[in-house]
Amino acid sequence: MRGFEVAYVDRDGGEHRAALTDAAGVRFEDGRPVRSFPSWRGQRNYPGLWWSATSARHVGYESWLERDHAMLLDFDRQITGFASQPLWLFWQEGGKRRSHAPDWFARRADGSGLVVDCRPLDRIKPRDAEAFAATERACHEVGWSYKVAGAVEPILLANVRWLAGYRHPRHAVSRFVEPLLGAFVRPTPVRLAVERVGDPIAVLPVLFHLLWSGALVADLAVVLGEATLVSVAEGAGR
Repeated sequence: MRGFEVAYVDRDGGEHRAALTDAAGVRFEDGRPVRSFPSWRGQRNYPGLWWSATSARHVGYESWLERDHAMLLDFDRQITGFASQPLWLFWQEGGKRRSHAPDWFARRADGSGLVVDCRPLDRIKPRDAEAFAATERACHEVGWSYKVAGAVEPILLANVRWLAGYRHPRHAVSRFVEPLLGAFVRPTPVRLAVERVGDPIAVLPVLFHLLWSGALVADLAVVLGEATLVSVAEGAGR
């Protein structure tokens, strides 16, 4: 085998294998996982499904760390689609045939690709490091970005996890959207703006949805609360 090859499953379940350079234009973000997400009694990882607001479908994950990064991909407004276990990558190393299935493939709004492997950075074994290095080389060949993603900063994770609870479009209640955008034309504390718009019980879910969708922005590196300054995102308008 010369160079990198990939195997993948398209959205209709068709199985394909090709040279990586020939498959670079495939919409891996729409495909099916190349392997399953098994569960068994006593296992130490926690597989499951994440409902993606970006693509309005479920994507699988094999661990809570993968789930956390699925959530961050879903939250990223520059990501237009992503898929779990999107392909098998094959290559030769040291005279042996190697393979690796990255955890995520994501498509950016500019059309470029991003491949992500999730692993606690202090638990990367030598064989894993070799696979990650080969995957990075493969991505470089076709112009994709690549990263190994470890644990997410706790405050950011907690804030985004909270907002994710309001990611479904049903929370975009139309009668509150425009008033909220108007209330945050200038950076304004959450509590002050929400009370101007209406009953906080009804208004806050809409506010959280607008923060999730990127229409409103705040500093999520600090704990989100009633004193948090929120403003309209650049270009969001009213």
